[in-house]
Amino acid sequence: MTAIRNSALRQLLPAVLALVGTAASFAVTATPSRAADASSYYSVTLAAPVAKPAKLMLGDILWNCAGDSCSAAQDTARPVVVCTKLAAKVGTINRFVTPKGELAAEDMARCNTPKA
Repeated sequence: MTAIRNSALRQLLPAVLALVGTAASFAVTATPSRAADASSYYSVTLAAPVAKPAKLMLGDILWNCAGDSCSAAQDTARPVVVCTKLAAKVGTINRFVTPKGELAAEDMARCNTPKA
């Protein structure tokens, strides 16, 4: 009887260890990392601060503005187009930055030119 019990435990032990190892490795890989905030693809500095913190929905993206800065997740449009839409709502933009860099001076001029 003892031999049968030991044999069953010996066969079960590798399966239990494999299950525990799999669960532990899954827990480690499933833990969220401290990645950059998804809502901060665009980073904007305004010429004049907003009166109070605001959330603006422009197209498909949500802008979070407070003080003289705004940020939002990535849109499918070109950055100068996104900048132009935001400038129409919040006024002159001094700086428009994406992870790829700042808008060039000529693009910033187009961004801040009111559309008729």
